[in-house]
Amino acid sequence: MRIILLRHGQSLGNVDELAYCRIPDHALPLTPTGERQAREAGPGIRALLGDGPVAAYVSPYLRTRRTLELLDVADLVDRTVSEPRLREQDWGNLQDPVEQEVHKRRRHAFGHFFYRLPLGESGADVDDRLASFLGELHPKLLGDPKHPRTVLMVSHGLTIRLLCRRLLSWSIELFESLSNLDSCGHRVLEYTEEGWRLDRPFDQWRESPDGTTQLVPSVP
Repeated sequence: MRIILLRHGQSLGNVDELAYCRIPDHALPLTPTGERQAREAGPGIRALLGDGPVAAYVSPYLRTRRTLELLDVADLVDRTVSEPRLREQDWGNLQDPVEQEVHKRRRHAFGHFFYRLPLGESGADVDDRLASFLGELHPKLLGDPKHPRTVLMVSHGLTIRLLCRRLLSWSIELFESLSNLDSCGHRVLEYTEEGWRLDRPFDQWRESPDGTTQLVPSVP
């Protein structure tokens, strides 16, 4: 069993933070660069998917759905599920740019996991909804013969890190020490007798304060 995790392409919000004041987060489009990134990622993702079949789970946000479309792998996909629990961390509704900057600084100082955004979510809230999602997905992968054994998930930076935290039992300190994937960056999780394994580590901007590390397969 494999889960291929893909972050969406560059969105308008990645290059213009004031866009969040005009457009709801879920409706932010890809930029032309983001569309190009998604198209260019397609052949690599297709190679990972093999001959299929594939179950695609995608955040319902515009930028993730468009990324999946531009990968051009629909012929390998057995089912596509728009899954709200894979959405981005909720920052509230249309955001004031000054307040947004204040909360970013507070969140960085307090920690991305526990700091709850006013009218929005904490990382812990995202972690909880991912636990619910994985609790439903895991039995399907293990016990439903009609469900593909390869899963493609198109989601968001923090959401992908937290999903890995759940499956790999990372500490909160380690999670907060890792960087998001680049736009259209991907990682592969494979299920073995020892549990889930990650194909390669995330970039790490500091050592984890508790001394824990990412577990990846050893190189033969």
